[in-house]
Amino acid sequence: MMTSCDIILKPIITERSMADVPNKKYTFKVATNANKLQIKAAVEELFPKTKVASVNVINCKAKKKRLGVHMGKTSAWKKAIVTLTEDSKAIEFFEGMM
Repeated sequence: MMTSCDIILKPIITERSMADVPNKKYTFKVATNANKLQIKAAVEELFPKTKVASVNVINCKAKKKRLGVHMGKTSAWKKAIVTLTEDSKAIEFFEGMM
């Protein structure tokens, strides 16, 4: 059984993700084997007084990388865009970044 901290790995802070914060859309890197229901429950547990309206999940594929003559790949990962309801409280971590 995975805990909420095992499901939500870290927030993603980019220009594009921060542009969605006023619309109550937050982006997280999540465990690759987590599903939408687990992500929703983890966000509501980690951030009190939040209510999740929807979860969109994106599987990011591994990219080929090269260092000199050696070829390798980055690891594949999963990204979740979480939309909160209108009456939900905002996540303070992202509000401090703006």
